[in-house]
Amino acid sequence: MKTNSSSESVDGCTVNDQMVPFTVLYGFIFLTGLIGSLLALWAFVRSRNAKKCMNVYLINLLISDFLLTLALPFKIAVDLEVAPWRLKIFHCQVSAVLIYISMYASIIFLAFVSADRYLQITQSSRLYRIQEVGFARMMSAVVWTLVLFVMVPNMAIPIKDIPEKELVTCAEFKQKLGLHWHMLTNFLCMAIFLNASAAVLVSNGFVLKRLWGSRGGSEQERASSRQATRNIAVVTLAYMVCFVPYHGVRTPYVLTQNQIITSCPVKRHLFLAKESTILLAVMHLCFDPILYFYLSHSFRQRVTEAFKPRGNTYTLAQGPMQAEQLLAEGGIQVQDSGELAVQNS
Repeated sequence: MKTNSSSESVDGCTVNDQMVPFTVLYGFIFLTGLIGSLLALWAFVRSRNAKKCMNVYLINLLISDFLLTLALPFKIAVDLEVAPWRLKIFHCQVSAVLIYISMYASIIFLAFVSADRYLQITQSSRLYRIQEVGFARMMSAVVWTLVLFVMVPNMAIPIKDIPEKELVTCAEFKQKLGLHWHMLTNFLCMAIFLNASAAVLVSNGFVLKRLWGSRGGSEQERASSRQATRNIAVVTLAYMVCFVPYHGVRTPYVLTQNQIITSCPVKRHLFLAKESTILLAVMHLCFDPILYFYLSHSFRQRVTEAFKPRGNTYTLAQGPMQAEQLLAEGGIQVQDSGELAVQNS
């Protein structure tokens, strides 16, 4: 049975009455991310060369993307104010937590991807063991254990039974123990983010420095170095845009949930800031397939083969002059046997 004060929260301050415009962007992110994730799943399943350290981290990043994809429809339904009461409870207990599980798993795996790329470039024999597939699988299991240990109690801690109303925030369902654990989760997640960000920035910084120092040589080598520099710079910028703004407002917003900040205008502004920045964080769902394409050779090969025009294939000897001419014409395909093949469209 609904109460008369259906648009007011417990303390009389409504913060979530402007959510409908966000749902349009969430819907676009959901559709784009779903298509990209399904394409990535297809490419990795069909790949014959998936047993690489980098691919292990990318596949786990893909798993976190699917968790986010599963959770977004519930958030969209709640924000559109079309969800029944039980679905709102489910969102606060399960699907909203899945969004954060996905976010922090993605942040950690992006840090591992950056570190692994740096190790591949340095090719240090002293660090060879941490580039083995077994180590990558072990670290992936540790990551999921850590993230689930931090987040699952937010699902498991019992909630309060409150009267039904149209607009409700997840904090209103939490008992004191739930609010305290939520506060602790905030500080643990902030520590995860800061450490992962340091790994991303340091690793990519060293890679950029190394690429900048190797800009000599032939014109082809310089062009390849410039392309790699742009790719790494774009990935780093996308990471910063997606995740830094949210963590700038996360702690102040949690203080409003625990009634440490009680001003209603401040609560409203912090809630809208949190929703705006978490929208940026969710956008990594659209960027990750681009990351797969640039960092996974097997993924790039499968996608390229799938969208390449079909035609007759002629095998040629690997002569230097022939190779340069054919590459310039844009008709080369490298076969598994190591031979060069020309694709006639």
